[in-house]
Amino acid sequence: MEQAAGSSPLPLPPPKVQPNMKPEQAESPKHSIISRRGFGTSGHSVPLLVNHFKVSVNLPDAVFYQYSVSISTEDNKPVEGKGIGRKLIDRLYQTYSSELSGKRFAYDGEKTLYTVGPLPQNKSEFTVVLEESFAKHETGSIGGGGSPNVSDKRSKRHFRSKTFKIDISYAAKIPMKSIALALEGVEAENLTLDALRVLDIALRQQAADRGCLLVRQSFFHDDSRNLTDIGGGVSGLRGFHSSFRTTLGGLSLNMDVSTTMILKPGKVIDFLMANQNVREARYIDWVKAKRMLKNLRIKTTHRNMEFKILGLSEKPCNQQYFPMKVKNSETAGGEGHTVEITVYEYFAKHCGIELTYSTYLPCLDVGKPKRPNYVPLELCSLVSLQRYTKALSTTQRASLVEKSRQKPQERIRTLTDAVRKYRYDEDPVLAACGISTDKQLTQVDGRVLETPKLKVGNNEDCIPRNGRWNFNNKTLLEPTRINQWAVVNFSARCDTSHISRELINCGRKKGIIIERPQTLIEEDPQSRRAGPVARVDLMFEQIKGKLADPPQFILCVLPEKKNSDLYGPWKKKTLSDFGIVSQCISPSKINDQYLTNVLLKINSKLGGINSLLAIEHSSRVPLIKDTPTLILGMDVSHGSPGQSDIPSIAAVVGSRCWPLISRYRAAVRTQSPKVEMIDALYKPSPNGKDDDGIIRELLLDFYRTSQGRKPKQIIVFRDGVSESQFNQVLNIELDQIIKAYQLLGEVDVPKFTVIVAQKNHHTKLFLANGPENVPPGTVVDTKIVHPRNYDFYMCAHAGMIGTSRPAHYHVLIDEIGFSADDLQHLIHSLSYVYQRSTTAISIVAPICYAHLAAAQMGQFLKFEDFSETSSGQRSLTSAGSVPIPELPRLHKNVQSSMFFC
Repeated sequence: MEQAAGSSPLPLPPPKVQPNMKPEQAESPKHSIISRRGFGTSGHSVPLLVNHFKVSVNLPDAVFYQYSVSISTEDNKPVEGKGIGRKLIDRLYQTYSSELSGKRFAYDGEKTLYTVGPLPQNKSEFTVVLEESFAKHETGSIGGGGSPNVSDKRSKRHFRSKTFKIDISYAAKIPMKSIALALEGVEAENLTLDALRVLDIALRQQAADRGCLLVRQSFFHDDSRNLTDIGGGVSGLRGFHSSFRTTLGGLSLNMDVSTTMILKPGKVIDFLMANQNVREARYIDWVKAKRMLKNLRIKTTHRNMEFKILGLSEKPCNQQYFPMKVKNSETAGGEGHTVEITVYEYFAKHCGIELTYSTYLPCLDVGKPKRPNYVPLELCSLVSLQRYTKALSTTQRASLVEKSRQKPQERIRTLTDAVRKYRYDEDPVLAACGISTDKQLTQVDGRVLETPKLKVGNNEDCIPRNGRWNFNNKTLLEPTRINQWAVVNFSARCDTSHISRELINCGRKKGIIIERPQTLIEEDPQSRRAGPVARVDLMFEQIKGKLADPPQFILCVLPEKKNSDLYGPWKKKTLSDFGIVSQCISPSKINDQYLTNVLLKINSKLGGINSLLAIEHSSRVPLIKDTPTLILGMDVSHGSPGQSDIPSIAAVVGSRCWPLISRYRAAVRTQSPKVEMIDALYKPSPNGKDDDGIIRELLLDFYRTSQGRKPKQIIVFRDGVSESQFNQVLNIELDQIIKAYQLLGEVDVPKFTVIVAQKNHHTKLFLANGPENVPPGTVVDTKIVHPRNYDFYMCAHAGMIGTSRPAHYHVLIDEIGFSADDLQHLIHSLSYVYQRSTTAISIVAPICYAHLAAAQMGQFLKFEDFSETSSGQRSLTSAGSVPIPELPRLHKNVQSSMFFC
């Protein structure tokens, strides 16, 4: 029986400690990643295609030789930058091919290159001459005291030569044989990864030679046919991901469609107006524009030259003066003097260019910090293939998803065409080690697991069809009752009395008894001019004035559907300050389906249960029903791209009320920006007796809600970590969980099963005999999986649009001892317990809940001082020079609730 919120915790059993040993000193067992123990057999078979192309290696004994590359100028200054590095290495090969025995390079663009077999010398130094086109006297001529000679020579192309030194020295050997060993399941992890990295670098080298934009393991052509305008001056550019993978079926090339964001090519002024959503240049916010434009590359139309933007001029074009030297024709030597001239005058008199709209606008500064070089905006266009790395707005993201989705058959055609077009077999480095690639997708046998049966109200069975179900003519399994509640309205366009009546009526159909609201509070129109925090504070003043006691629940109508600025302050006020459950809505239209979805969330937040798995309802979940089992979902949410000083949010949800696996509670903490490993799972006090960590909080809650039982088994689902971080999950995070458990007085730690779930990968499954997506419940654990480790792909959801992406599950350890079938059925079932919706979800519910909890509590920090303008005064560092701000803790009345639903 679950205890009432806010009551004192149940006493823990006396600790079991060995003599003279503190619990926290007990040695934590160290874990290593397990090998696959078997394959699943349940479900009916389905023939599939997968976007892996089989790779044959005809020279398995080939050896890659790794060389370090050092590039410097004639006066020994080091040269950085991928663009110049690739140009120099290309010129090196053209110039010295015979001295290098004609060996082709796979070059990473920075400090390493690889060859198949050795170069003639272990250490070589080369001199390379690179010619660059430029216009004479152009640089520094405007605003930099340039030459007064403004004759037609300026518009002619000239070439200057620059000499570089390139040192190449032997570093290591990487045998191709390590890939063959890995395919046989022999551990040679580092060597195998190194060999695969060389093959991937060869792919990137080929793409770089074609002039593609490279983004990690993806490449993008400058082709307008692949561009999708998503608004705000941003375009989605479609390209391809390509990488080599070792699989149970052999070496394969994983090809997938990939998209990156680039600035929409064209005039700079058009980009700025689109980016700021203004119709005329006079409305542009130039402070924002300066931040956005810094370091972007532009091409000038009057000189056809490229520059990097340093900033903006302080004054408009017709008022921005700069010193210009002019020759004095009356003196014998033609000695000159300096005059002050505006940029506008300079272009009118000396370049013959009559400026129009940019006369009254700032100029772009493309010079150096102490030597500005001003160019009028109307003469500047953005260079193509420049990445846009800031966070997309909700509208942009929705537009990108809608415009870039592809149906399964269309994606298959795109991928097979790409493999044929790029002719990887002809790449000189890949050909030198005997690599050839199939041109057709790999065939694999999948299995479709049986759909879990659900229990809803009145003990009715509910059988989902195609991963979906509904509550038409059904009631919720455990509906709550709402006696005291209020409606607050921040939106001028909503009729709250109509909304509350419809909610009451829909609730009664679903079994939720909802009394009439105690009060309907409309925001004072004068308050709308205030900031978000002030608006929420003023609303709560009204609530306190109208209600003597806190309501059980508040329905909050927001003015904007997505990303309302009021959301963060509202949630902080309700969850942290007052401990009131609330539901935010912003309906465009109200119908039964919309209200049902809202009620699912409300019922879950107030402690009700919408549905349970039938085997959970009757306590028949294999390996869990007889042994107290805690299920954890763990995720870390980071700030948006470009926000390097925003704290990361770590969230962990833990199951409660064992033997249920559908009820969860969350614990959330901040940590250093961009840090992926959760560091607050175990937070001992200086005396070593107390622990303020996440795991203790969840363990105590499990104990209170599970008949006073401690978990003997813990299943951990971890989201968002790459394969290179798997060992850290075991050695850092699992170690913390064990220490937190031991500090509660237990020496015998539970059995653990640790599973990493990945959504961001590039493997797609297709039906071999049909145009639609794979059916929900499709699982693959053969042929395309890791040759040694325990992993599998599962597509639990129904892909209604676009191409489904399966979740990729990696079992790191399994002390509990699940069979392959039992574990796959459990994971499949956990995709059907998500209380917010009536569809199977693409990844297990505990991970989704952790993601929701992190996102919602991350909104608490939204109005802290982390803006780009303040980052100079306040920077957060992992070294701890400035402390990471702590999240406000949840109020005791809601800390056990599913507030994140």
